[in-house]
Amino acid sequence: MAEASSRAYGRGAAVLSLGIGTTGLVTYAYFSLSSYSLSESDYGGITLLWSAVFITVSVLYRPVEQLLSRTIADRDARRERGHEHLRVAATIQLALGVLFAVAALALRGPLQDDLFGGSETLYWVLIVTVLAYAASYFARGFLAGHHRFGLYGLLVLMEASSRCLFALAVAVGIAEGQSAVALGMAAAPLVSLAVVPWALGRRLRREEPVADPVPDALEPEFTLARGTGFAVAVLLVMLAEQTFLNAGPLLVKAGEGGAEGAALAGFTFNVLLVARAPLQLFQSVQTAILPVLTRLRASGETDPFRRSVNLTLIAIAGFAAVVAVVMLAAGPALMDVVFGGEFDYDRWGLVLIAIGMGLYLSAATLNQAALARGHAAYAAVCWMASATAFVLFLVLVSFEDRVLQVEVGYLGAALVLSSSLYALYRRG
Repeated sequence: MAEASSRAYGRGAAVLSLGIGTTGLVTYAYFSLSSYSLSESDYGGITLLWSAVFITVSVLYRPVEQLLSRTIADRDARRERGHEHLRVAATIQLALGVLFAVAALALRGPLQDDLFGGSETLYWVLIVTVLAYAASYFARGFLAGHHRFGLYGLLVLMEASSRCLFALAVAVGIAEGQSAVALGMAAAPLVSLAVVPWALGRRLRREEPVADPVPDALEPEFTLARGTGFAVAVLLVMLAEQTFLNAGPLLVKAGEGGAEGAALAGFTFNVLLVARAPLQLFQSVQTAILPVLTRLRASGETDPFRRSVNLTLIAIAGFAAVVAVVMLAAGPALMDVVFGGEFDYDRWGLVLIAIGMGLYLSAATLNQAALARGHAAYAAVCWMASATAFVLFLVLVSFEDRVLQVEVGYLGAALVLSSSLYALYRRG
């Protein structure tokens, strides 16, 4: 069982890494085609729409994805049957979608006029896209919980590819304008759901006969209250995650103001990409490891559980060390090549971000271990405390070099976060 779970984790992470890596390239092509096809102002609207959509869906819908992934894996390991967990998750997801729709309609003026410069099309695309992702993230959690990582990778690849086709249509002259490019965002999550009927059909055909639950391994009944508690805790984790990734540039811009502040915020954003970029690929590891750890925990296999976590932490440490060495040796030159030479990138600042990235990815792994053990509330406390400390450091402490302050603050907060989650992990 342990060896099979470890192999499943390795295969799942590999398949998802390939799928998400390819998806990243296709997404890059979407923006590249859009930038060549649209004016600077229209392209700016597309980037704003993208940011608004994916910050919203990450915070709102990933909690239900994680809830489904953990719950399905746990029930499969205990050989439990029934569909109440799906109804609970669907109820929560529907409530979050309705909450978003009500808020977006109430804030139509600020969103349409202030954020999107008066574009009614971008506003409605935002609403349709976010609501469509409710179904997409529900499907992702279902597939991950059942270890259907190939279909999970196909789902995200179909999503990115269908979105890119809209930008390609504008680039070759089949369609034109910002609206056509934006519609690709709304179509993408809907097209990706084409994998769901196939996944459900295969699941039903392979359904095993009902078996007795694993003795002495039953948990309390899965209710709406329990599911909501887990989802709220993960939602707080997602809010803290967005704070780690976005508070630095936003507070730098707020502190400086004007065009100079905007430029410095962009520079800070570029520096933090050293930490952001690996997170995209690491999502595949997060997706694969949660159901595997949940099954090991439900089966009472403590040693394989710890071994899976420890091997992931070792791999992260090695990766972060390589990135830190590269940043030390050639970081400023590489950043100049990728982003241009208008700013001077500090070598040691980039090393600090690389180390912080390793600590942050370690924390994300330990977070999945906490979720697998049912310690979502404790994990949320760790995340919120660390994110709050990060923001307070940026607001209350004043460095002459604001970018260096973000770099130091990110490293310190990542250290606090990883240490607190490691303490939780050691407690078992």
